[in-house]
Amino acid sequence: MENHRPAIVEIRNLCKSYWRGSQVVPVLEDISFDIREGEFLALMGPSGSGKSTLLNLIAGIDKADSGSIRVGGIEIATLSETALARWRAINVGFIFQFYNLIPVLTAFENVELPLLLTGLTKGERRAHVEMALRVVGLADRMDHYPSQLSGGQQQRVAIARAVVTDPTLLVADEPTGDLDRVSAKEVLELMDRLNTESGKTIIMVTHDPRAAEKAHSIKHLEKGVLSVSGPAPR
Repeated sequence: MENHRPAIVEIRNLCKSYWRGSQVVPVLEDISFDIREGEFLALMGPSGSGKSTLLNLIAGIDKADSGSIRVGGIEIATLSETALARWRAINVGFIFQFYNLIPVLTAFENVELPLLLTGLTKGERRAHVEMALRVVGLADRMDHYPSQLSGGQQQRVAIARAVVTDPTLLVADEPTGDLDRVSAKEVLELMDRLNTESGKTIIMVTHDPRAAEKAHSIKHLEKGVLSVSGPAPR
């Protein structure tokens, strides 16, 4: 059934390099693949293999040197900076290794931040935030500050912030990298539920084979080149 779902992300002949002094350092070389709607994809590979760069390109944070990325039929490289920022706010939910919560804001206020860029009323924003916090099991912690929450709870707040706009894609960069084993398991189970029950398309960079087991498929990057890929072990 999954193979018949439409491609939500179409990547063709993607190349990306960076300058290090006067030297050009290739990071991604001729990457082409599709990500289907509702897929849970893990990107794996050693440090420096280009995983996070690829994730940032898909999320519209960075721009490729050549090639194309279409998300939901939109060629994101053609968007102006303003249009791209608007596109990201609507279509991409970000989950980071170190949570990126604002310490002086409560859990509620942190989750509400992406909604401030929308036309929702205050009451509508409250309803969305409360729903997102219920989904991650933290409705009773909405008035707590990040310093009053455990690492696992902070990551769940970050996930609530990522899903509160109902984005097309969830992109996660080492989401369990700063968590103990129990908290990591809880966060992965939450991401699995968002995928299986809510149909969220998730792209996750990880070094952890246990995290990758939650994915439907795994793609390996070696020195900027896609190596053998396949379904995640079950």
